[in-house]
Amino acid sequence: MFKRVIWIIIDSVGIGAMPDAARFGDEGADTLGHINAYRGRLNVPNMEKLGLYSIKNTALYDEKVSPIGAFGKASELSNGKDTTTGHWEMAGIETKKAFPTYPNGFPEDVMEEFLKKTGLSGYLGNCVASGTTIINELGDRHVATGFPIIYTSADSVFQIAACEDVIPVNELYRICEIAREMLTGEHEVARVIARPFVKENGVYVRTSNRHDYSIKPSKDNLLVYLMEAGYRVTGIGKIGDIYCGVGIGDSVHTKSNIDGMEKTLDFMDTQHDGLIFTNLVEFDSTWGHRRDVEGYAGGLEAFDQELNRVIYKMKDDDLLIINADHGCDPTFKGTDHTREYIPVLMYHKKMTNAVDLGTLETFADIGATIADNFGVKKLSIGTSLKNKLK
Repeated sequence: MFKRVIWIIIDSVGIGAMPDAARFGDEGADTLGHINAYRGRLNVPNMEKLGLYSIKNTALYDEKVSPIGAFGKASELSNGKDTTTGHWEMAGIETKKAFPTYPNGFPEDVMEEFLKKTGLSGYLGNCVASGTTIINELGDRHVATGFPIIYTSADSVFQIAACEDVIPVNELYRICEIAREMLTGEHEVARVIARPFVKENGVYVRTSNRHDYSIKPSKDNLLVYLMEAGYRVTGIGKIGDIYCGVGIGDSVHTKSNIDGMEKTLDFMDTQHDGLIFTNLVEFDSTWGHRRDVEGYAGGLEAFDQELNRVIYKMKDDDLLIINADHGCDPTFKGTDHTREYIPVLMYHKKMTNAVDLGTLETFADIGATIADNFGVKKLSIGTSLKNKLK
């Protein structure tokens, strides 16, 4: 048994369109493949060593590479391509019915109820938009009126943006909490998201005070099983938000990918068993949705440098798992997530041979592996890979 699992989610780093991508409008998407082609070849020696370029049937595949880890790609069983469905599936929850989306904005009755329950006298937006674009389009009107900016995307999200000098962060959180309680039944979106921003050098920019309000997952999931068995579960980044605190012990937010890696390393110094579960959101929020290919490539290379520190600090009875939760191809049309396979890398220091995991049928194989390792309750979906990690 591995005494400790360090599980890092490289948020949105897909590795090629799934067979049903056309149903989501994503045929031809390939986050890693297109970024790698843009760069010529990404400078990610640590992920390459673990097997990133050895995953067959991907644009990255290079038969000349000799990996030392376990590597493969996973299919998404759930009906969706967002953070919630991806993360929940990893932990053993299949989302069969897609969360509602609002390509034409939220219905009038929903917005009327929102105003009534929050006590607000108005709002701006209520449309599909890029978060960084809409705050600059409507920022001045927001400052003048005090009305929050409401927007959504192709994902199931109700996003509320406000300048911190106009609506203080705690008040924005209160408004989001009311929206979360209100959005149930047919309008039960996957997440309500607080999007605070400030004005810097004449431009409105988002701050690190974002907060996600997810619907609560079923308690039949990996994280709850671990905690019930007495294992420590630490969430770093937006993990606590994604699972709405269910099955999470310690939880810390992060300002950036680098901050997330620093906090992961800090917990590796103090938490010697159980699960350290990290989500690195900048790939998605800063580069994917903003279609910043250069920034995304640089972010992957910076992560790989930090990964070297994690590998160096690992103990012989640690298991490292790296995977994504969906795609967000910065070279693709639009600004939304893309329905893709996710890369899966696993490594421990006693591995004697590289392991080709092939194509996994569900993200839940990852969670099933962790459950099997700690000897907790078996997940309802997913097949453990633990016996392959020798």
